Amino acid sequence: MPQFRYKAARADGTIISDRVDADSESAVRTQLEARGLLLFSLEGSRAGITLPRRRSGGHLSLREFLVFNQEFVALVKAGLPILKTIDLLAERASYPGFQAALRGVREEIRGGASISEAMGRYPDHFSELYRASLRAGEQTGNLPEVLKRYIAHVKLMIAVREKVMKALTYPAFLVVVGIGVVGFLVVYVMPTFAEIYGESRAQLPGPTRLLLAAVEQFQRWFLWLIVGSVALGFGIYRWARTPAGRELLDRVSLRAPLIGDVLLKSQIIRVTRTLSTLLGGGIPLLSALQITSGAITNRVISSALASTSDRVREGVGLAASLKQEHFLPQMSLEMIEVGETTGALETMLQDVAEFHEGELDLRLNQLTTWIEPALLLVMGIIVGAIVVVMYLPIFQMAGTV
Repeated sequence: MPQFRYKAARADGTIISDRVDADSESAVRTQLEARGLLLFSLEGSRAGITLPRRRSGGHLSLREFLVFNQEFVALVKAGLPILKTIDLLAERASYPGFQAALRGVREEIRGGASISEAMGRYPDHFSELYRASLRAGEQTGNLPEVLKRYIAHVKLMIAVREKVMKALTYPAFLVVVGIGVVGFLVVYVMPTFAEIYGESRAQLPGPTRLLLAAVEQFQRWFLWLIVGSVALGFGIYRWARTPAGRELLDRVSLRAPLIGDVLLKSQIIRVTRTLSTLLGGGIPLLSALQITSGAITNRVISSALASTSDRVREGVGLAASLKQEHFLPQMSLEMIEVGETTGALETMLQDVAEFHEGELDLRLNQLTTWIEPALLLVMGIIVGAIVVVMYLPIFQMAGTV
């Protein structure tokens, strides 16, 4: 049976190193977690490979950041001192950049800074939303509960994003395959038919002549088309990184046929979930609006929230302020207004998010039900038309015989 060397931490923060016999790495992990140990590294004596490997780069994905916070909550609830907790999390970090940030946070805390202030020195790794949640937990003395609320929020955001990506992936795959099939016909199949018809010197039907002429022009200008496409793509990419370009693309994406409604609903869910999480953590409405505005990636929605924040500062109600931005449906605005009136805004924002999640699920199901057959039909028509046009001279000769 293989033997593994491991390094782990007990619930009291004590670091231990030992050996264990097990059938596989997963069996070792299960065994150690059952003993309440937090695993840092695992090395097979036969394989000589240490896990987890240090990965290049410095930023965690949203899912990896979720795992980090789950470990953070576990260590805080175990009663470890915060410096010891940060030490253990830094040891466990897989990315060198994130590990360096955690060590910097530890030094800031040792110098007298709070956790949120220390993490504020590393905004690339810790968002304003996350730091605000920590700040609320520090002020109320209930850091574990605030972190658990943030974890629940991240899980819901991951679920929504994965639903959208899953629904759009297969149609995108069909489009790529269709373009590949048409490209294969144009680049490899049609030139062969053109040579055959050229040698026969037969009178070709009009559609076939038109298609062969188009293929000839495509081959003649192929290199320039590639260069032009790359240059155009690079120019669009650079333009999209400018504030004006990004805002225009965000505005167009929200109004795009089919997917615009899906993207808008996902943004509404993110806005309402984030606001509810912040308000539940004890953050005032005005600050919650400002933080949410910075957390939203769509510039149009972010700008709308910033304007809403300005009106709320002047004394206008939240529902009335949001109504002027025209991105929330009337029913959602009415629910938010009821929440304001009854003092249950946090709960009502959760209800709004859940309502739109149901709508998003229905819309995604409709899209996947109708788009996939439609794309298959369009691809079949295009490929079938090309094949029929190429074989028209053969059908014509067969009819003559």
